[in-house]
Amino acid sequence: MAKFYETLTPDLQRFIAEQKIFFVATAPREGRINLSPKGMDTFRCLDERNVGYLDVTGSGNETAAHLEENGRITFMFCSFGEKPLILKLYGRGRVIRPREPAWQEWHGHFPVMPGERQIILMELQSAQTSCGYGVPVVEGSLRERETLRRWAEKKGEEGIRQYWERNNLTSIDGLPTHLLDDE
Repeated sequence: MAKFYETLTPDLQRFIAEQKIFFVATAPREGRINLSPKGMDTFRCLDERNVGYLDVTGSGNETAAHLEENGRITFMFCSFGEKPLILKLYGRGRVIRPREPAWQEWHGHFPVMPGERQIILMELQSAQTSCGYGVPVVEGSLRERETLRRWAEKKGEEGIRQYWERNNLTSIDGLPTHLLDDE
């Protein structure tokens, strides 16, 4: 049976910290829903009502475009271990880019990574747990892929910027991401 929370309890925060994968979902008012898996130890519980992750360069930038349009965001964590649990976080999100003054305030909460693009923050409106009985158990441990990190290191700052110009300035539905505005 689903249970709702207004804040992230210490137990929920521990559960989040233990997960190697999380999922982020956003949607524009009209257009495609975006659902992306994330990892690389980039997610942080900042307090009982605020969470966020360091967003690194990827093939698209849907989350930023959708947050700029309407601010709605959902995170999902699910246990792949013996003890089943699904946790969804619902809230309002915002994007912090390296050129913005708030970057210095928030960046210290996250690991330094090649290809850093922005920080996605969410103010929690509610959290929901459910059983997770249908999620498979994964035997053995999950390990991080090094592919994205190596790709970003090889590209370098100028190569990443060129990639952003070609691939990250609008969503697949044509919404602006504001990634390089006002530079």
